[in-house]
Amino acid sequence: MRVRLLALGGIIGPTTFVATWAIAGASWTGYSPVEDAISRLAAVHAPTQIAMTLAFVVFGLGVIAFGLALRATQPGPAWIAAIATGASTIAVAATPLDALSTDALHGAFATFGYLTLVLVPLLSVRPLSRAGRSGWARCAVIVGVLSTACLVTSTIGPAHGFWQRAGLVAGDVWIVARSLDLCFGADTVRPVPAR
Repeated sequence: MRVRLLALGGIIGPTTFVATWAIAGASWTGYSPVEDAISRLAAVHAPTQIAMTLAFVVFGLGVIAFGLALRATQPGPAWIAAIATGASTIAVAATPLDALSTDALHGAFATFGYLTLVLVPLLSVRPLSRAGRSGWARCAVIVGVLSTACLVTSTIGPAHGFWQRAGLVAGDVWIVARSLDLCFGADTVRPVPAR
């Protein structure tokens, strides 16, 4: 029951995050979801700052809870990547764009969060394969590669906002899917032996 409750964080956090940036981005005239970063919605003096900042925090706390659920049920370090993703997202919220001297720090936290987000599925491949869950393992590879490609593209090409969203959504879908599996899968909540 504790694992299932923690795994709910992996459903609530990402869905709140995606819904908030979709609604906030659509409501702000002059903001372009294709060109502008999600963090711009939480920038100092942005009309959507409060809502987006709260969404960052909800995402962070939810993914940390998901990481704790992974720790209890799946061998390997994917849980560390999940907790690091959640913590770095909270740090992104604490260092908004356009605040005095925080943009570089904000960028560092965001970059670290991207890296750890793509590691969550990639670090799950081996444990899922060893558990006989080859379908999940194949999906983990696909999601990890897709998310990485999109996030790298967001840093080097046009349509920055589009590629950022595509990469984050891929990682978020993985977290939500694994959380649903942990909450409702009949044979997936198996305690990891004490370390």
